[in-house]
Amino acid sequence: MGTVVRRLLREAGRTYAEEAGIPLKDQPAALFKLLVLANLLSTRISSDIAMAAARELFEAGGGTARGLDRLTWQQRVDALGRAHYVRYDESTATRLGDMAEMVQDKYGGDLRRLPIQAERDRERAAALLKEFPGIGPTGVDIFCREAQAMWPWLRPYFDAQTLKGAERLGLPANPKKLADEVPEKDLARFAAALVRVARDKKLADTLLKG
Repeated sequence: MGTVVRRLLREAGRTYAEEAGIPLKDQPAALFKLLVLANLLSTRISSDIAMAAARELFEAGGGTARGLDRLTWQQRVDALGRAHYVRYDESTATRLGDMAEMVQDKYGGDLRRLPIQAERDRERAAALLKEFPGIGPTGVDIFCREAQAMWPWLRPYFDAQTLKGAERLGLPANPKKLADEVPEKDLARFAAALVRVARDKKLADTLLKG
């Protein structure tokens, strides 16, 4: 592991899930929470607000598909409002309710069934994820970047954002070569850190200067 990569993991190597208080475990509640976070991060809103919105929804009882489905539309709007997720609060509240209902209907509330349906194929998994309201290509990338911590068959998952961050730091733009920079267990953290670099040129400059 090179000096820049060590510095990167130390300064920015925290997954977005961990920051939102979501344990990266292959369990129904954790996977559903990650899907909610991916949905919230997909809109043009700051990641800090999206993570705060996720925490508010979970505290209100929306940390499982059943729990989020049971919240009224107004309760979802209010939770989003408390996090200042206001530009998209009404449409997002509707989407999240529809998503929770679909997770229950199609997967019995347990997203561990998704890899089985996808036969652990990344393209099939992406297509299944896109069936959820509010999850497009961006949401798929967010979910899979973090889910690779639990699902080895996704590794290495580096999307355009992570590769942009790698380029800024002079790291390989080839996903397989980039994956060789860190132990396999750190891939999700590494990907999240690279996304932060892609979004923050000052962070990149600081890391390069040391």
